[in-house]
Amino acid sequence: MRSSNPVFSRRGFSRDNGQAGFNAAPQAGGPAVGTAQNPYAQNPYATNPYATNPYAPQTDGQYGGAGPQAPARAGVMTIDDVVTRTASTLGTVVLTAVLAWVLLPVDQDNLGKSYGIAIGAAVVALVLALVQSFKRKPVPALILGYAAFEGVFLGVISSAVSTYLSPGVVVQAVMGTMAVFAGVLIAYKMRWIRVTRRFYGFVMAAAMGFVLLMVANLLFSVFGGGDGLGFRSGGLGILFGVIGIILGACFLALDFKQVEDGVTYGAPREESWMAAFGLTMTLVWIYLEMLRLFSILSGND
Repeated sequence: MRSSNPVFSRRGFSRDNGQAGFNAAPQAGGPAVGTAQNPYAQNPYATNPYATNPYAPQTDGQYGGAGPQAPARAGVMTIDDVVTRTASTLGTVVLTAVLAWVLLPVDQDNLGKSYGIAIGAAVVALVLALVQSFKRKPVPALILGYAAFEGVFLGVISSAVSTYLSPGVVVQAVMGTMAVFAGVLIAYKMRWIRVTRRFYGFVMAAAMGFVLLMVANLLFSVFGGGDGLGFRSGGLGILFGVIGIILGACFLALDFKQVEDGVTYGAPREESWMAAFGLTMTLVWIYLEMLRLFSILSGND
């Protein structure tokens, strides 16, 4: 199960077929493996319930339907594991962000130094995320290291935005991120959002296009000066901010699907670290887009 983020590939999707979920053997009475009716059938942690594993999940052959669940087994991922690991990772982000806010002032005398440290921390966080993304197994030290350096970057950026744009914009961004998380979770639990192969393909294509546009805008702003292509200010900035938040919400749904598959099919407990890693990256993405959007709106006032 790989982390989710529009920049990185998702470990939970098969590299050879681009489908989501784990690789499972066909379920008796259910759709064939890899068919459109059951795109999540391939899963290494699920076995034929009529074969050698008495704890394999019983399904009714329809997407999203599940029969009675067996008692939890030792050494497999549970919701409690995911919640605990996610709390540790997000707690690290928040702690280092607060420390950076306090210890790295963004006044006129220290702004350049603080910005330099923030950019360096962002680069280190990106490298750690890439290394973990390409590893077959989660490494808690890499994940927590990513969270720590990402927190430093977020702390400085948030402090600067709060100081020079609007004192309340950070609180608005935090509340907005929490609202998106809660809304997507409720929609997913109520099955208003269905994560299918088509949904995954659409989200990935949209995310790739969004990231390419943002990179182009950054390059134009660096070499051409000004705001580049104008995707981060004015009306276009608001539009792309909303699109970025919607993409983050879609990746949250993919994260929830991965967690659900991991728990249902008995993924190893260590995979809960990957779930926490993916959720943290997605929430950071949503927070940054929220911060950018509210900053633009505050400036327009």
